[in-house]
Amino acid sequence: MADAKTPKSTGGEQVAFEADPKLEATAGGAGPAAINFEAADDLGGSTSGATRKLKDEASKLGTQAADRARAFAGENKERATNALDEVAKMFEGAALDVDARLGEQYGKYARSAAQGISNFAESLRGKEVDDLFNDATDLVKKSPVIAVGAAAAVGFVVARLIKSGVDAASETTDA
Repeated sequence: MADAKTPKSTGGEQVAFEADPKLEATAGGAGPAAINFEAADDLGGSTSGATRKLKDEASKLGTQAADRARAFAGENKERATNALDEVAKMFEGAALDVDARLGEQYGKYARSAAQGISNFAESLRGKEVDDLFNDATDLVKKSPVIAVGAAAAVGFVVARLIKSGVDAASETTDA
């Protein structure tokens, strides 16, 4: 629908408005002055109230989502530290095998890796979830290439673990 007035250029940057005769005729000749500005103000007031309510609800939902994400991350942090402890034990066992087969000088590398994994698990266990998020954010800001590489490596490992779990489940059902 066209506006009550159509712009008419007067040259330069200013624009004058001239009444559109078609619209004036449909408004009973009252022209653009027939607009009820009080009703428009009421509409604006209810709109701003609805907007405020929407913002409040969105804020509540955002807070709930953040709380759930923190709880989920806390649970998974505990699972991850337990898994890291298991990996460290596997490396310790591997170090004993390497000692027996190749000598202690080679086994020390596996023990060193086990100790590093164990230390990482302890540092992870001692941090709050928010601190971990902040550390991750700082890492990504400082070295995004390393962050992308680490994410790709973790994704590869997780994909392999899932695939091996699916393969093991299918072998169990086949038997």
